[in-house]
Amino acid sequence: MDVIELLPRLHLLRFTVGQAYLWHDGAESTLIDAGTIGAGRAIADAITALGRAPGDVRRIVLTHFHEDHAGGAGEFAALSGAEVLAHHLDAPFLRGERPGPPPRFEDWELPIHAEVSRHLPEGEPVRPRSVTPVSDGDVLDFGGGARVVHVPGHTDGSIALFLPDEGVLFTGDAVAASPVDGAVMPGVFNLDRPRLMESFHRLAALDADVACFGHGDPVVGKASAALRKAADSQTATG
Repeated sequence: MDVIELLPRLHLLRFTVGQAYLWHDGAESTLIDAGTIGAGRAIADAITALGRAPGDVRRIVLTHFHEDHAGGAGEFAALSGAEVLAHHLDAPFLRGERPGPPPRFEDWELPIHAEVSRHLPEGEPVRPRSVTPVSDGDVLDFGGGARVVHVPGHTDGSIALFLPDEGVLFTGDAVAASPVDGAVMPGVFNLDRPRLMESFHRLAALDADVACFGHGDPVVGKASAALRKAADSQTATG
């Protein structure tokens, strides 16, 4: 796992598949997403290497239930004592009460998904002991007030987190950056692509300077302009 400082208060944790983010408020930290199955110990070790303790992480906010974002949540929560939060529509899948619905793949996505799946760990995740539900418009106690933005489409309960005071946006998989050229693009492997595109435009309307995606390099500086350009391009082509 790679640990990359994006801002003095923000680190990117990059896994073989997907990524997570650490936000720091003084001695207290927040983890946004938690990697794949088995990532909990690696996250704890990375936090220790930063001169902090796993117990400094007070909350884990999951952008959605997919295993590359939530697989390590229960393990890291057990190690740190952190509270796990997710949208109320995705929370039952995270608790293991029932399986989540699979994506509705575009034909061109199928070989990409097959390749990604080869790199995902096997087995069942450690389930969080509890999941605190959140909803659109809730304000969480980090980053000067992190606003929950419901962005359905990738999953029904997908969320983004916007820190208005900091100009930082965590998009989850509603937005991505291309692995080829870094271009901002809508996320793939969606449950409902039309709803995903509505969510993409909603995020593009926010005033963000930094945008942190579930996959691909973040945009650090003038992020809202990059998102709006991508949104306009999608409108023009389809």
